[in-house]
Amino acid sequence: MKASDTVPGPRAEDQLPHSTQAAAKIVIVGGFGVGKTTMVGSVSEIKPLTTEETMTQAGIGVDDNFGSASKTATTVAMDFGRIRISDEVVLYLFGTPGQERFWFLWNGLFEGALGAVVLVDTRRLEVSFEVMGRLEERGVPFVVAVNTFPDAPRYAIEDLRQALDLTPEIPIIECDARRRASSRDVLMTLMRFLQALMAANGTLT
Repeated sequence: MKASDTVPGPRAEDQLPHSTQAAAKIVIVGGFGVGKTTMVGSVSEIKPLTTEETMTQAGIGVDDNFGSASKTATTVAMDFGRIRISDEVVLYLFGTPGQERFWFLWNGLFEGALGAVVLVDTRRLEVSFEVMGRLEERGVPFVVAVNTFPDAPRYAIEDLRQALDLTPEIPIIECDARRRASSRDVLMTLMRFLQALMAANGTLT
């Protein structure tokens, strides 16, 4: 084999530390253009894998791009990233496609997921109902993250809880999906919620 044919090894920044003891699959789900790709990209400690394709005229009248008129690319399969939340625990992040015509891919992405983040846009709260319904059908616990778009209306958390018909124990948190610290706070909220569920169910020692 010539030197030019050598397959490069993993980059140092992509390797997990030897202290890693547990990994969990987390899905980032929501309607079209709510910021899922942005969140995965902002928080991932490795270069995220994306499956974005340029939007074409074929999507006109099919995809709802309300509030996303400047959007030129869209996820057609999934986004993938990774973040360590401690020396021992790593999260593998899977962002789902938002257009309804690609929702058939969700079931595969939900398989084996420990939990989910439902990312919502207050200008289009109605698209969140089917998203949450599908998670509930699959028994995947979730938290709701309200992506604070600059031109989106702001509402009190309890008003949003009522509008989304959420039970009191499901956390709702505002976030800016562009900011790593804010996206990480959402993931930490999810992990604390999952820990509380496991403790309540007697599955956490």
